[in-house]
Formats: sequence, C-alpha cells, structure tokens
Amino acid sequence: MSAPAAGPAASAVWPLGRHAGATGEGRLARAWRRLRRRPASVAGAVIVLAFVVVALGAPWIAPADPVHADWKLIRKAPTWAHPFGTDDLGRDNFSRVVWGSRISMQAGVLAVLLAMAIGVPIGLVAGFYRGTLDQLVMRLTDAWLAFPFLILAIGLVTILGPSLTNATIAIGVGATPTWVRLTRGLVLATREEDYVQGARALGAGDLRLMARHLIPNIASALLVQATVSIPTAIIAEAVLSFLGLGVQPPAPSWGTMLNAAQQFLDSAPWMAWWPGAAIFVLTLSFNLAGDGLRDVLDPKDY
Repeated sequence: MSAPAAGPAASAVWPLGRHAGATGEGRLARAWRRLRRRPASVAGAVIVLAFVVVALGAPWIAPADPVHADWKLIRKAPTWAHPFGTDDLGRDNFSRVVWGSRISMQAGVLAVLLAMAIGVPIGLVAGFYRGTLDQLVMRLTDAWLAFPFLILAIGLVTILGPSLTNATIAIGVGATPTWVRLTRGLVLATREEDYVQGARALGAGDLRLMARHLIPNIASALLVQATVSIPTAIIAEAVLSFLGLGVQPPAPSWGTMLNAAQQFLDSAPWMAWWPGAAIFVLTLSFNLAGDGLRDVLDPKDY
C-alpha cells in the first residue's frame, strides 16, 4: 500500500536511505533559495535572535543596575557613559531597555504558549469529532471573540491583580480563541486527506490519528502563527504595563518606561525614544521572520 508516501507525516516513518537523504538535501536547498529571495525575513530573524541573546544575557550586558536611582543624573541626555540617557529618577535607560527585553520576550512567548496549550487541544478535538461538540465549541469561541482582545486582557488582569504573571495569563487567555479557530480549520482540512483515511482503514485509533498524522501536518502552520502572535502579545504586555496593570515599578519594562516618559516628552524625549524603538523593531522583526518561515515551511513546494 502506498499510503506512507501520501503525506508529509507518513514520510517520517519511511525507511531512511539514499533517496530520503537526497530529498532532505533538496528541501534544505529549496528553503535556502527561498530565504535568499527574502533578505528582509533573514534580517528579521537575525534581529529577533539578537534580542533573545540580549534578554538572556541581560545581567552581563547591562552596564548598571536598572532600578538604581542617582539623583545627580536625573534626565541627562545620552552620553558615552549613558548612551540612552537617564530617566526621571537618574536610572540608566540602556540598562532598563536591556532588562525590559527579557520581560517583553518572556511575556510574549509564555502568553502564546499558554494560548496554544489551551486552544490547540480544544480546536483539535472539535475539528476531529465535529458534530454537536464542534458546534458547542465554536459558539463559545464566537462569544469569546465578541470581546476585543485587549479589552478582555485588561478586564482579566484587573480581576487577577496587576503583575507580570497575571498580565501574561490574561494575554494568553485572551488570545486562546484565535488558536481554537485556526486549529479547527486546519484539522477539518487535514482529516480528509488520503493518508489519514488510509491510516483509519488500517485500524488506527483516534488518538493515533491525531498524534501521528494530524498534529505533525498542522504543526508548521501553528509555528508560523506563533511567530506572528508573539508581537501582538509583546505589544499587549507593553500596553498593560503602560496602564499600570502589568509590570510594577521599579521593575524595568518598556511599557512602564513609556508611561514615565510621557510627562517629559518636551524636556527629555530620549526617555521615550528607546523603549518605543525597541517595541517597534522587535515586533516588526518577528513579523518579517514569520513571513519568511511561512515560505520555508510551505508544503506546496514539497
């Protein structure tokens, strides 16, 4: 029976040999050729990686304590000693931006992982079994989506209390309906493929079909969606922190830095330049990288 060659998931169990190796090399070559045609995506991925390195290495990269106030350095313009200037309490803006990258990356990634952990299984089950369960899940999801994402996140974090953890939970819960609908749509399309029907005919159970054939074949689309969802989560965390519902002072966060800077836009505009630029560059880079990843993982070329 030729079912193993009918879909990408089946290739995972195909005997490895000379032809399999050649196919793998061909895929890598095609992926690299696609990336070379999209230098903006490569640049975006490099910038995202740079932010990851900065976030992980914040204790060693930051030249000063991000919460240490120096009353002699209040709102000083950028200098060699303080390349991003200082804020209204004399704290080094460069150190605060560096540490803020860790908070933003943490909130963005963990919020998306939480949304995936809740939404993907629900969408998978609803799309696989359909029927009454599917209708119930989708009506609840529609009601969930009736609330604007940011308004829902603000309401949840107001109930839970202002903190980075609660803001992350609120953002993840608010983004869950998107993952339910996306996963359900992908499963509805994939479950009708020949290799899935062939596996069912050979006696594969529901759990095996979902774990072995459905999830591997929708994973690339979910990964691409994650790369374009993280920027939304980062912006949401900055908004919540700006409103005083996320990270609490004196902890460094790009949102709290913008909140403090709004009072001094005329006298010390550099207080807003750097956290605003960091948010813009990181979110744009994630979206560019996501576009490139979508092209690389496009199954139509394979």
